[in-house]
Amino acid sequence: MSFSDTEILNRARLLLGDIAMERLASASVIIFGVGGVGSWAAECLVRTGLTHLTIVDSDCVCTSNINRQLMATTLTVGQPKVDALRNHLLTILPDAEITPQQREFNAETAGSFNLDAYDCIIDAIDAIPDKMLLIDMATRTNALFYSSMGAALKTDPTRIRVAEFWKVNGCPLARALRQRFKKSGHAPARKFKCVFSDEPGANKGVNTMPGDIAGHGKVHVNGSLMQITAVFGLTLASLAINDLTSPTKN
Repeated sequence: MSFSDTEILNRARLLLGDIAMERLASASVIIFGVGGVGSWAAECLVRTGLTHLTIVDSDCVCTSNINRQLMATTLTVGQPKVDALRNHLLTILPDAEITPQQREFNAETAGSFNLDAYDCIIDAIDAIPDKMLLIDMATRTNALFYSSMGAALKTDPTRIRVAEFWKVNGCPLARALRQRFKKSGHAPARKFKCVFSDEPGANKGVNTMPGDIAGHGKVHVNGSLMQITAVFGLTLASLAINDLTSPTKN
């Protein structure tokens, strides 16, 4: 059985209108990090009608991803996250152009990403040095830019908020980023919106997965839940959708 994009996207088109849907279909978005946050942002964008999406992540699906990452199941363990996610997204919107890039964004690779080619950049990176670099580079483009702050150690989705980077409060990751930017004397080129939670939290259990070791610039592994990471991702996507379909992009 075949389905047309018109059928699939009928409810979105009914709400947003033809002009907004055309804007979304013609836009190009890149998401850095497609784990517990980025994978849900990707799903929301595609289900709403985005057809040009690039997804960047160097990791493969592991068993401890299954509790919160969209494409992580017992059937996809061991697969590159970007490939597993692409395969899933194409079951939603078969004609979409989903470009998977299984690689890291860091100081060595940053120059190979043509960020100016995108209408919107979404940051769902965990590692602080890489996140700082992406923030710095993305805010020097004309693209819309949104960043996820820390989604781990949270259990209450009602405390998830959106604020401009310098006004985020109660988030240790945002605080650490601001401190490092101030110390470096090199601030982001412009303001940008962040998704964050001001909920304090701590691990109450012990990590029992021997394969889960800190890496990619992460200090250690923290617990995280789908009801938080998914809301972070969906909120990032909603910011992008609202601005991409607006007559005057900000």
